[in-house]
Amino acid sequence: MATDHSTQILAPRWLIPVAPRDEVLEDHAVWVADGRIEAILTREQAQHRRQASDHPVEWIDLPTHALIPGLVNGHTHAAMSLMRGLADDLPLMTWLEEHIWPVEGQMLGHDFVHDGTMLAALEMIRGGTTTLSDMYFFPEAAIEAVQAAGLRGVFGIVVIDAPNRWSANAEEALAKGVELVNDWRRHSRIEFTLAPHAPYTVGDAALERVRTMSDQLDLPVHMHVHETAHEVEAAVAANGERPLARLDRLGLVNERLIAVHMTQLTDAEIDRLAVTGSHVLHSPQSNLKLASGFCPVAKLLEAGVNVGLGTDGAASNNDLDMFDEMRTAALIAKPIANDAAAVSAHQALHMATLGGARAFGLDERIGSIEPGKRADLVAVNLDEPETQPVFDPVSTLVYSASRRQVSDVWVDGHALLRGGRLRQLDSRAIIDQANTWREPIRWAKPAG
Repeated sequence: MATDHSTQILAPRWLIPVAPRDEVLEDHAVWVADGRIEAILTREQAQHRRQASDHPVEWIDLPTHALIPGLVNGHTHAAMSLMRGLADDLPLMTWLEEHIWPVEGQMLGHDFVHDGTMLAALEMIRGGTTTLSDMYFFPEAAIEAVQAAGLRGVFGIVVIDAPNRWSANAEEALAKGVELVNDWRRHSRIEFTLAPHAPYTVGDAALERVRTMSDQLDLPVHMHVHETAHEVEAAVAANGERPLARLDRLGLVNERLIAVHMTQLTDAEIDRLAVTGSHVLHSPQSNLKLASGFCPVAKLLEAGVNVGLGTDGAASNNDLDMFDEMRTAALIAKPIANDAAAVSAHQALHMATLGGARAFGLDERIGSIEPGKRADLVAVNLDEPETQPVFDPVSTLVYSASRRQVSDVWVDGHALLRGGRLRQLDSRAIIDQANTWREPIRWAKPAG
């Protein structure tokens, strides 16, 4: 980990705390000490306090920047960055069954996951993501990569009935997961979820075991649910029950459920999610590219359901760009709701920060710029032709800004990116290592 001043003052042009909602502060600064946000002060107050301090305090001036909480990528499969562009312009099940699963069957392993996650971490840091929630096999390898990158990570223990290169069955996956949780429970930047893949790949017995372990270990359950109309229709045809109703019958629809995609929802299901305190993670660009459907985000928010944002994996997106995800989420919500006011820029930013943090039970630590929280912060330089003039900096961030305008990224007060330069990762080495997988993956890809 790069060495940083233990005490810093970050003084941006605009401070966007996210909580309170819709607030934008000017001529303010954030006092950071030992990786924690200690205070939000006016510039004048910060200057006086710095002068009175009996130890060195670094002043970081950000005169043309917006300072925001670090972005929370609530749903991704980081190692799948190695399969970016492998199988494009296909529907979900064709994409999975004829391309992704066969390649994974040949390529999956510790090194594949480590190298793919390193590539993803590099991309995410440069794009302002400070926390990722990963759902993939060999989570121990992903943890190593995220640790090396300095990011905060939530790692899913993937549960699937079919044998794979990480586990022979659901029971082995859960046993390995318990061991990982016990090994890493005390680490401040590592969290876990139980991650049954989807209702169509995990049977009732395994889901009941997931529910029991979720209760015992106080772990969220992170799962693809109602991703496509086909998924719902097939479930109803097979057993007369919609997947969400099945999860509810098994006791999984509760405040720990984090349901991803959710493009097929009735009003009654939305009400049930609200009553139970369940969370939804929205991946709009992946849904669009796979023609999976449209998540009714405006209805969910209106009902009081917490919604976060995720990119999904780079194999189906094809990037890990949370700025692009915010913009897409805000834009497509409007025609779906037939309301230009649906999912405002402020709501989109909330979904990309505090909404995601809340889904994983991290909202007391991250997701907003408030005293007492960890200093996971991102500075975005708005002094570019594409983002001038600035009338509302939140609108500018969501509708105009690019991830390429991210200049600085801190996690726990440690700088991972300063002035656009990486502080602890060697991008050339990571890219070169990722490229060693290109030919093996190409040959593993089924012909045609």
